[in-house]
Amino acid sequence: MTDTPAALHEGHHADVSGGWLRPAVFGAMDGLVTNIALIAGVGGGGVSPHSIVLTGVAGLVAGAISMGLGEYTSVRSANEQVAAEVAKERRELERHPEAEARELADAWVARGLPRDLAMQVAEAVRANPEEALRVHVREELGVDPDDQPSPWVAAISSFLFFSAGALIPLLTYLLGATSLWLALAVGGVGLFAAGAIVARFTNRAWWSSGLRQLLLGVAAAAATYLVGTLIGVQGGL
Repeated sequence: MTDTPAALHEGHHADVSGGWLRPAVFGAMDGLVTNIALIAGVGGGGVSPHSIVLTGVAGLVAGAISMGLGEYTSVRSANEQVAAEVAKERRELERHPEAEARELADAWVARGLPRDLAMQVAEAVRANPEEALRVHVREELGVDPDDQPSPWVAAISSFLFFSAGALIPLLTYLLGATSLWLALAVGGVGLFAAGAIVARFTNRAWWSSGLRQLLLGVAAAAATYLVGTLIGVQGGL
């Protein structure tokens, strides 16, 4: 059986530019942990199932909106910062092209390229101003100016996946069950499954990734359950 080099397959690498995957993962995990912790906290305080559902739905709506707006603002601010640095680099290339070419060559020499060859390549790149700008930005800033994540994609992904994650621990109540522990168990299953799914993109063992997310969720739920129990007891005195 012939092993075909991965480089011959277009798209053999996953998208790591921060498009939809990062906000989706953070949104789903945050939604799960947030609502599991909220339900554990108010449930520990001894409130009615109706109050638990109300708290969970409010947490879902508020959290999803907050996550969406936060992702939009974060990604747009990062893109604007990159744009400002690209504009600065463009001005430097226009004003001091020789110095910029030497700077680029120095970076390649530091990586082991012979200086003569590094200068030849830098001069060849300099002949194409737009390509020179892209190369300098990649080398000096570590970003691709033509491949920046969309703030709208990040915001919508975060909003939708937070909502989906936050809905999971509410499912049993919405279906008519009134057991707090059943809801928390379903939320725990959701955390483990989400962690296992994320492992597909990271090459981490699925059970290890799932267990890690489950333990983090259990820690958050335990803390809020304790707080809810203490406040509930004190409120009843």
